[in-house]
Amino acid sequence: MKLTGRDAIAYFNKPDATRTGLLIYGPDAMRVALRRQEVIAALIGPEGEGEMRLTRIPASELRKDKVMLNDAIKAQGFFPGPRVAFVEDVTDTLAKPIIAALEDWQPGDAQVIVTAGQLTARSALRKFFEGHRNAYATAIYAEPPSRAEIEQVLNKAGVKEIDRDAMEDLTVLSRELDPGDFRQTIEKLALYKIGDASPVISLDVENCAPASSEAVVDDVLNIVAEGRTSEIGPVMAKLTAQGINPVTLCIGATRHFRTLHAASCDPGGAASGIGRVRPPVFGPRRDRMVRQAQGWGVNKLETALSLLTETDLTLRSAGQRAPAMALVERALIRLAMLSKR
Repeated sequence: MKLTGRDAIAYFNKPDATRTGLLIYGPDAMRVALRRQEVIAALIGPEGEGEMRLTRIPASELRKDKVMLNDAIKAQGFFPGPRVAFVEDVTDTLAKPIIAALEDWQPGDAQVIVTAGQLTARSALRKFFEGHRNAYATAIYAEPPSRAEIEQVLNKAGVKEIDRDAMEDLTVLSRELDPGDFRQTIEKLALYKIGDASPVISLDVENCAPASSEAVVDDVLNIVAEGRTSEIGPVMAKLTAQGINPVTLCIGATRHFRTLHAASCDPGGAASGIGRVRPPVFGPRRDRMVRQAQGWGVNKLETALSLLTETDLTLRSAGQRAPAMALVERALIRLAMLSKR
């Protein structure tokens, strides 16, 4: 039988221990792995693996021993409770031994959980699970989680109360991060709120969200965007000591000023524009960038982007002889001075 939509989400959370098996397949290995972890944990409980009620069978081992899955299904352990035989990362080449084991399945045997990559509609394995009266097949696609899935992750982590703005921030974040990183962020948020009964707010999300890839150069970019020319030299010395690549710094500056330009060009104003940028900008950093965009204006930001493009081309030029970091520092000083005009 097929499992789709809300029915699939509900089943992952509370699977039926009397079922013969479940096939989870899809192109995103991380998403598939998270779902099978969720199902197996719900079936055997936190002590199940320690009580040897979980048998893991790599696809490579099943190829060598075709009856390994059948033996795992029938084996009886020392501890009572549901048992699971998990076959990982299979392809249709293993359809025959898996189908044979499931056809021999009897009530009381271990439930079979199978994970696979993308399977076509003609896949023998997929057809068997979809046509089985007591087994399920579900496809996991590389798409952002729904509101219900986000709420489920929050509830499991113990985050019960969250305000509307923070929920919107988490929804945006769920689309930018891969599923594993998003769940880790939720777990971090739950730990962050231990002992605090107040609802989660946007600032809490910002404090727990992963740092952006350009966070290491944020200080100097804010100094430049705010026209604090005298502070550029000392910060650049620190970045040089940390081994920051000049091209990386130039790219970071270009991204920053492109964001400001996009915000400044938005018909709804800079605040509305910052709200549309991807990856999202949270909390105080968002407010700071709104002020920067408003202070610069479209014309000066276009001049700034031209200067940064010219600097980037010079850095990549084969005939360039001047020290690369000095070229970037000169460009940043010129930008800081431009902001004051």
